Amino acid sequence: MGEYRVRVTQDSASRWRRRAGEYETLHEALTAAEPGDTVLVRPGMFRENLLIDKRVTVLPSDGPGTVRIVPPSGVPLTVTAAATVRDLVIEGAESSVPAVLVTGPEADVELSGCRVETRSAVGVEIADRGNATLRGCTVSNPSGLGIRLRSQATAVVEDCEVLDAGQAGLAVLGGATARLERCKLHHASGAGVLLADPGSSAELTSCEIYEIRGSGVQAESQASGRLADCEIHRVTGNGLTLDTEAELTLTGCRVHTLPENAADLRGRSRLTLEQTTVRDFGRGALSVWDQGTHAEARSSEIHSSTGDYPAVWVSDGARLTLTDCSLHDLPDALFVLDRESRAVAKDCSFSRIRSSAVSVSGGATVSLADCRIQQAGTGLWFRDHGSGGRLTGCEISEVATGVIVTKGADPELRDCTVRGSTDAAVYVSAQGKGSFEDCRVSHGKGFGFHIIDGCRTALTRCRAEQNGRAGFEFSEPGPVTEGCTSDDVAPPVVELPAPRTAQLTTAAPALAAQISQIPDCRPADEALAELDALIGLATVKQEVRTLIDLISVGRRRRQAGLKAPSLRRHLVFTGSPGTGKTTVARLYGEILASLGVLQNGHLVEVARVDLVGEHIGSTAIRTQAAFDKARGGVLFIDEAYALAPEDGARDFGREAIDTLVKLMEDHRDEVVVIVAGYTLEMERFLSANPGVSSRFSRTITFPDYTAAELLQIARCQCAEHEYELGEGTAAVLLEHFAGLERGPGFGNGRTARQVFETMVERHAMRVAQLADPSTEELQLLVPADLPERESARMAQ
Repeated sequence: MGEYRVRVTQDSASRWRRRAGEYETLHEALTAAEPGDTVLVRPGMFRENLLIDKRVTVLPSDGPGTVRIVPPSGVPLTVTAAATVRDLVIEGAESSVPAVLVTGPEADVELSGCRVETRSAVGVEIADRGNATLRGCTVSNPSGLGIRLRSQATAVVEDCEVLDAGQAGLAVLGGATARLERCKLHHASGAGVLLADPGSSAELTSCEIYEIRGSGVQAESQASGRLADCEIHRVTGNGLTLDTEAELTLTGCRVHTLPENAADLRGRSRLTLEQTTVRDFGRGALSVWDQGTHAEARSSEIHSSTGDYPAVWVSDGARLTLTDCSLHDLPDALFVLDRESRAVAKDCSFSRIRSSAVSVSGGATVSLADCRIQQAGTGLWFRDHGSGGRLTGCEISEVATGVIVTKGADPELRDCTVRGSTDAAVYVSAQGKGSFEDCRVSHGKGFGFHIIDGCRTALTRCRAEQNGRAGFEFSEPGPVTEGCTSDDVAPPVVELPAPRTAQLTTAAPALAAQISQIPDCRPADEALAELDALIGLATVKQEVRTLIDLISVGRRRRQAGLKAPSLRRHLVFTGSPGTGKTTVARLYGEILASLGVLQNGHLVEVARVDLVGEHIGSTAIRTQAAFDKARGGVLFIDEAYALAPEDGARDFGREAIDTLVKLMEDHRDEVVVIVAGYTLEMERFLSANPGVSSRFSRTITFPDYTAAELLQIARCQCAEHEYELGEGTAAVLLEHFAGLERGPGFGNGRTARQVFETMVERHAMRVAQLADPSTEELQLLVPADLPERESARMAQ
């Protein structure tokens, strides 16, 4: 031919060689080229198999897509050395070999802008400790795997697309390692990513896996993977499948729109989710099976199931840990079943659950701390013998039944609350047991604690109030109570058949002896002393004392036949969260009751959700019901400004305000109303109705705690829990409080308590390392126990 098809250009460092060479075939050019040369290829189709065994660069002269490598059989491109290949189109036709093969420890290829359009066993294979970097490439292989790494090979894949694979899009096997960034893997007929064998690992960042006819990511046989800012969706199998001691970690990922499980774990595998969202799944979000298997989720969200299955399923001895997670809009949230299965949840929320938020059966156990369950059919259901666990500081509200314990189950609940249940707050039957300590049930439409069948439930210092039926209902002897109180009126006496009446008459004296009425209010001096003992709040104390003095002197003037000033006792409390507004409201009610201004002085605390209904007319009914429960005491409306949103022209919150204003006027001597919230937002609330501001003549502002006052709160926590601040700790703690950012989310007293709790945890970690700690060491908190930021500064 008169014109060359391939030109070899020498490296500028090779001074003693020819300037250039021109060749008819790629094979001739690669044979003649020496390390460092560039092989420049004119447009066209080359029906030959390329072997690159030296450090050269191969690229088309006229840009991407103009050169096609299409051999009739065999491997179109084999690389065994360091090389660069750019902008070629590589096509294979033999189903038993790869289209691109990078093999051997000397292989170190960069493929840039290449298109692999093939029907081969593998689109791109890196093997036998070879290394490859793919940038901006496309791999399509309907007959086999997209990219495969094996035998300790390594690869970096950036800005690439793997599509239409007949098997897995990416397979990492035999101890190989892959790192993918900003890649798309889609329309594969196997897994999107397959990881297998000990030592195999992959790291994916900002990648998308979708339209997969299989699992999004499948890991097995001790392989591991890490995904960050990735999205997995529209796959026919599980989003994630783990088996045989595999490990996966997802950070900031989205897994959604799946007909099966978002993640299925078995065989001692481990999955970690952090700041990850799982939604729109057909079966479960997390299905965790087998002893030794463990799933953990932190600061993650699980919501919007499209099927009728529990969102999280833990069975056959598996373990689950949830921290600061949100689960909502689900048929069932968490099912734990089978002996040795265990779930731990801390600071999590379960909301809008159609059936059970948490179900425990088959001898499984759960541990829930500081969790919130809202708008569920059943809050927690402990179903049978051996099932149980411990709940601490949990809040359950707006449920049909708060806690169900049946058939020999035996959970422990400490310092938990159930509020606003439509049926029983706590229901125990059929040899169920359970231990309830310092628990409170209120505002329900049914019974508070409803225990039947003579179940031996232990109730210690539990409290029932403002329930629609009896606070404690025991059908027959069995429950053991200590220090329990109730303010609920027993239901009306119903005429029953003779045998049943005899049973009730026999049981009644024992019940009366076990459950006491909530004590009447204490003397005003005691409540005032508690008010004075509160840390800080000097202006608040003065305002309250002024009101009390005016009320007290007014009563004496009336007794002396003199006119007394007409005082409006309704108050506005403004300030940040954690400044003691609820505590002061409770004490204010007690003081007014001790002075005879209120009948009971009890506190009824409500928020928007307790007052506003879903349809016209229901809001007035709810507001009236809350007001009626507060008669004789204080109605405390927290975050009252939520009743008057800025864009709420058609919001039912204004109906609640209008109803409340009329009730305050009609029953001015029966209820004291206190509204609370942030200062600016409360100004909007007061302007929502012409009668609102006139009903609230006095505003008390609760200032943020100073650093010194936060230190004092921390000292009180130490004394209460038998700890002491070591030398220099108070000064460092004061500096820590002084340096805290005081934005809208600043917790004030709550912040001081959280800092103390953190110090206690760090103290425990430190002292646990001591072989035989002394009593002083068990009590002493030192600067190193402060939260991370401050202790790190002290170490510098």
